[in-house]
Amino acid sequence: MSDLLLVRHGETEWSANGRHTGRTDIPLTARGVEEAISLAPFFLDRHPALVLASPLRRALATADLAGLTGAATDPDLYEWDYGGYEGVTTKEIRKTTPDWSLWTDGVPPGDAAHPGENAAQVGARADRALARVAPVLRADDGDVVIVAHGHFLRVLTARYLGLEPENGRLFLLRTGTVSALSTEHGLPVIAGWNTRP
Repeated sequence: MSDLLLVRHGETEWSANGRHTGRTDIPLTARGVEEAISLAPFFLDRHPALVLASPLRRALATADLAGLTGAATDPDLYEWDYGGYEGVTTKEIRKTTPDWSLWTDGVPPGDAAHPGENAAQVGARADRALARVAPVLRADDGDVVIVAHGHFLRVLTARYLGLEPENGRLFLLRTGTVSALSTEHGLPVIAGWNTRP
């Protein structure tokens, strides 16, 4: 079976300062552009069978700069919708809710563009994405690459491994990195994590 390669987009202004960036469509920083370009050697001699990307420009720009041109967009690959916490840091949230955790407490609803999601809802999107790529992975004609966002990819990893969505908290994921999900003796495994070429 082919590998599932996960690419977290390069740095943005909000990821650099810890602001929750769900559906807000912000560009890469200069450093984020450099991170994305630095991924290109990793993909130079690879010929993925399928490349999917979040529709947000930080993911699409990362895919293009990494040499993954022609990525198909998939709305299930959007980042976690942070609702009323969009653009807010964990430190700010914990001033009023000291023990808050995205993974267990979720987010309050925001405006119409940011209604918010819980871990189960993000997990359902991850499950749909995994179901779509499963036949391509089984065909073993090349790797599948998903270019998306930190929290979403962490949830997707948990679901790939058969864990509940909340267990995505176990997989810290840096910007501008490639991670590999694979199989060993027919069982799902992590073959590489937070790799920078």
